[in-house]
Amino acid sequence: MTIDLSDVKIIEENIDPDKYGATKYMQDDQNTTFLFKDLNGGKAAGNVYSTREKIGKAMGISKNDIVKHVMDAMASPMPTEIVDSPAFRFSELPLDLTRLPIIKYFPKDAGRYISAGIVVSEYNGKRNVSFHRMLIKDKDTIVIRLVPRHTFTLFNEAKKNGEELKVSICIGAPVEAMVSAALSVDFGTDELTIASSMYNKGHGTPLKAGKCDNGLTVPADCEYVLEGRITFDTEKEGPFVDIAGTYDEIRDQPVIKIDKIWAKKDPVFQLLLPGGWEHFLLMGVPREPVIFKTVRQAVPKVKNVRLTEGGCCWLNGVVSISKNKEGDGVNAIMAAFTGHPSMKNVIIVDDDIDIFDDREVEWAVATRMQADRIIRIPGAAGSSLDPSANGTTWKVGYDATIPVGVDRAPYIKASLQDEE
Repeated sequence: MTIDLSDVKIIEENIDPDKYGATKYMQDDQNTTFLFKDLNGGKAAGNVYSTREKIGKAMGISKNDIVKHVMDAMASPMPTEIVDSPAFRFSELPLDLTRLPIIKYFPKDAGRYISAGIVVSEYNGKRNVSFHRMLIKDKDTIVIRLVPRHTFTLFNEAKKNGEELKVSICIGAPVEAMVSAALSVDFGTDELTIASSMYNKGHGTPLKAGKCDNGLTVPADCEYVLEGRITFDTEKEGPFVDIAGTYDEIRDQPVIKIDKIWAKKDPVFQLLLPGGWEHFLLMGVPREPVIFKTVRQAVPKVKNVRLTEGGCCWLNGVVSISKNKEGDGVNAIMAAFTGHPSMKNVIIVDDDIDIFDDREVEWAVATRMQADRIIRIPGAAGSSLDPSANGTTWKVGYDATIPVGVDRAPYIKASLQDEE
């Protein structure tokens, strides 16, 4: 975990893990990284990657280059560098999850949750890295929210053979590993090789990794690593606040038994505010490269893609393009929805618009389009995270690009660089 020391507020007071004090700090100032020095007897940090600037800085790039940086790594994965003494194996802690700096975020949550943990699993030669929320039940028991994707698939393969699925839960992993864990890739793709390529492009060396006692390979520079097994038992999981800031429902979910707890020297537990900016970005940023690729298949000149914070980095998006012909804006709308089916609203703008500036995007909508250029799609499958959806959703696309062949002068803002 990389903490930007130039933007850290240190909290010296004792923080009760069940009284929402950490949540209040993180929620009231989401731009700022907070370092809690005394949270359940340990250290914890929140809002670590709560802005694109922080993510870019941790990756060694600018925020405007994140999408292409991730795309390049997906196109050219590379092996990790295995080290003999990974940082996370500095010490083995007593097997008691209740003593760690893990908090209850909101009053109706089912309990204390690991929200920033990435889970590494492997079965029959296939390794997967993915995000999961995890409810602490007791000293060595976790209930994991297991959506029907890749970890779920590996677990079912193991279960068919009468085996539990070995997992290693990584907290405070490098940002490259966290972003890779949220990517949508083909089953069997090793996300750590994408993280390694990303790390190499930003820092000049492959991502370092180390072995756990259960045989799994994980990023070496994690703050904590919990070794365990997804068992055949289930327990109730939830309620818990999801990305839209609303409580998710209660479900029967698999139980993980923890066997070992590793920690690096002077570890800092990473907190991730549910429904907060960091949650938005770590979930949404990995989707942007996929949108970029699908739009580029329809419109060759794509400048950038952004899932907006106002739309939880999930439901609303902006794409900047350079049109070759009229209709490119509409094609970009359709392609963007294909690239991210959970998105319900997308705005297409010209490449002179800064898509990271909400006022510029709104200005483009206000000055470069009329309502007859709004595309409305009824009855589409959308996101289960959208509380307004009722089985299906309406999708809406806004073509806020300058029409091809018109005099562009009336659409361009005045500038001091204008010729006399």
